Amino acid sequence: MRPIGSKYLLEEPLGRGATGTVWRARQREAAGAEAAVPGQPGETVAIKVLKEELANDADIVMRFLRERSVLLRLTHPNIVRTRDLVVEGDVLALVMDLVEGPDLHRYIRENGPLTPVAAALLTAQIADALAASHADGVVHRDLKPANVLLDERDGQMHPMLTDFGIARLADSPGLTRTHEFVGTPAYVAPESAEGRPQTSAVDIYGAGILLYELVTGRPPFAGGTALEVLHRHLSEDPRRPSTVPAPLWTVIERCLSKDPARRPSAQNLARGLRTVAAGIGVHANPAQIEAAEGVGALLAPDPAPAPVPEPPVAPGSADATQVLPSGAAAPLYDPGAATSVMPMNAAGADDATSVMPPVPPRPDGPPQPRPEDPHPWQNQLQGVRDRNEQTQVQYLDPNDDPLRRRPQRRPTQPPPYQPQQPQPYQQQPQAQPYQQQGQRYQQQQRPPQRQQPPQRQQYAPPPQQQYAPPQPPPQQPAPRPPREPRAPRQRSANPMRIPGLGCLKGCLFMIVIVVVAGWLIWEFTGLQDLVAEGKGYWEAIGDGIDSFTNWIDEITSTADNVSGGGGSTGGTGQ
Repeated sequence: MRPIGSKYLLEEPLGRGATGTVWRARQREAAGAEAAVPGQPGETVAIKVLKEELANDADIVMRFLRERSVLLRLTHPNIVRTRDLVVEGDVLALVMDLVEGPDLHRYIRENGPLTPVAAALLTAQIADALAASHADGVVHRDLKPANVLLDERDGQMHPMLTDFGIARLADSPGLTRTHEFVGTPAYVAPESAEGRPQTSAVDIYGAGILLYELVTGRPPFAGGTALEVLHRHLSEDPRRPSTVPAPLWTVIERCLSKDPARRPSAQNLARGLRTVAAGIGVHANPAQIEAAEGVGALLAPDPAPAPVPEPPVAPGSADATQVLPSGAAAPLYDPGAATSVMPMNAAGADDATSVMPPVPPRPDGPPQPRPEDPHPWQNQLQGVRDRNEQTQVQYLDPNDDPLRRRPQRRPTQPPPYQPQQPQPYQQQPQAQPYQQQGQRYQQQQRPPQRQQPPQRQQYAPPPQQQYAPPQPPPQQPAPRPPREPRAPRQRSANPMRIPGLGCLKGCLFMIVIVVVAGWLIWEFTGLQDLVAEGKGYWEAIGDGIDSFTNWIDEITSTADNVSGGGGSTGGTGQ
């Protein structure tokens, strides 16, 4: 819990909007005589804490205090009552009654649109709240479903209009300097979007959009951007949905008129909506139906709408444009007159706006620039111009492009050749057999060493020389060029070989081709009826195979008989 003021404690946030955050709070002690409702210790309230940029603006704080009496006396059964105001340091807050129900925007999103009768009766109660506020000179200017809370009492939903305090602060120059208009683009009136003088008719326009959304579930004008939505408010007329009765559409069309003078007053709007609700109901009698059809006569405009006060002119604003005299009073132009000279200031120097400001010296910075050097502001402007110049496009060699150039491996260079110093020749005595065996055994027991490059054999010098003469070092062979990568071996698109070259796969493939070709010729030509008398392909092949086997059997049996007969004849002759 966080204290705010001297009498309230913030418990948890309930919602966050464009102007501040609403908190559930608890009252620590009873408020003084300055509050509209003193309250009791432990009572639950709602506190809207405005944003810091609003609380830090002196104009808004002064207007907040000046409108204190208006906000505290604004009471109505369909208006959320403002109980107290808190101004403490950089905190600006409104203490209001806590309404536990949801807002109208959330209710429509979760439950869908209302029936025409329910929408008319609900909007009539909101019109009653607007009529009470307009009578006190308070214009809401941000009427939308999100600013209507639903309080469920006695089994019925009572709409409660809130955020009237923000509407009064919206006229402050501290807020109008930041926003072009006060309100939400989907619910703003055309005169607010154009910056024309505003009256209480802007609330009637918002009530018409709210009524349209209650029946259809969406506002009449929508778009991708706020500018597109504002343009539709100014140039388009709403279209009547098929689910809206004609009397109710008459009310919506009159409220959404582009001309503020044709919109009805809040009191006449409430009366007309109740007449429409009674005439379009299921149990309506002929008199109620006739009254609903003539509801246009009840929607009279407000003869004296409540004006929205113009924000005071901020200090330092430019004066109105002066108009030069014309006609006889205008001075005659003399082209031969002397050229007028602009007067100098009191010091006799040039105007301060035409000379670059001097650069203040910096003790720890760069040295003071000379008078002929460019001013630092000129350097900054030149840097901005250079950055804004168009990028130049030129040809780039692909070999110089690091993104396209293939990395090349550098050939490893062999270590530089170091010539071996010649060693003097020493004649070793001839070793005995058993000594040679011992040396070989010791060499086997030694750990393996790195192989030294083969040295050139040294010949013994003549006996009269003690040392061999130095020989020039051999020339170092030139490094071999890097081997180019071998191109990958391309395989044939058809890896099958020609039949008859020892490839079984090709033979099988040719057999399949012959069988399939024979079947196609057999089926699609007259060979079937000419040879086999209508037999099928496989049946004809089977008959052919049987005939061939029978023919082979006959040949083999004839050969056996001939060989058997010859044998018997020879035996008889013997």
